[in-house]
Amino acid sequence: MTTDPLPPSVPTPLVDAAWLAAHRDEVHVVDCQYVLGEPGEGRRRYLAGHIPKAAFLSLEEDLSAPEGPGRNPLPSIDAFVESARRAGIGDDRPVVAYDQAMVGSAARLWWLLRHVGKEDVAVLDGGLEGWDVPLASGEEPVERGDLVARPRRDDLVDRDDVAARLGEPGRVLLDSRAPARFRGEHEPMDPVAGHIPGARNVPLDEALPADVADPDTEIVAYCGSGVSACALLVRLAAAGRDDAKLYAGSWSDWSAHDLPVATGEDT
Repeated sequence: MTTDPLPPSVPTPLVDAAWLAAHRDEVHVVDCQYVLGEPGEGRRRYLAGHIPKAAFLSLEEDLSAPEGPGRNPLPSIDAFVESARRAGIGDDRPVVAYDQAMVGSAARLWWLLRHVGKEDVAVLDGGLEGWDVPLASGEEPVERGDLVARPRRDDLVDRDDVAARLGEPGRVLLDSRAPARFRGEHEPMDPVAGHIPGARNVPLDEALPADVADPDTEIVAYCGSGVSACALLVRLAAAGRDDAKLYAGSWSDWSAHDLPVATGEDT
């Protein structure tokens, strides 16, 4: 077994199923399946079928906090590191995270691990839907990991920062929600419909804007609750912008505080 980081030729932050199958014993695999609005369904799906030897981390219990800004608040550093250690994550091996189909929870783990200083982490492109090797079921024995936190300070913004810099030249807000929610035509989760003024809509199934490659542009990603925005951040990192930041509270935080709201197309 090797303890080397992901080889430079690997298309991080994304790896495909063929690469993972070939390097399965060299990495630590973590299942992050979840279903929006169905707490506990992710673990049930993991128990029913997962990549052999994969550990499991729950979006609701491990990758979010019970209270805080937004619908899926970030866990504290200490709480997240403890969850990661229980899942076997340490400094000895790279991590590959997956969910069922790139829905955002695996990307949330990717972001959190990078946030605490573990850089050798990737997401399985396409998720479990693209995995054609036989699955395992039930619990997996997991040896406790020894992850050490070295928190970053440059990858996160909060509501006050976003509000103070609305319309500031050189900063671009990217909203990864579905177009109807962005335009304010449909809002199934939050009390107010619309988007942060000046934001641009970049749904996860659409191409990135060409100008995000400009290194002089600061990028902040958000969504409804800070989960699918992490999937957008993975895409940005794959396109060379691994310096993009997360507004973790996202629309669920913004819309709860009587702040400016825009509707319609990109402003």
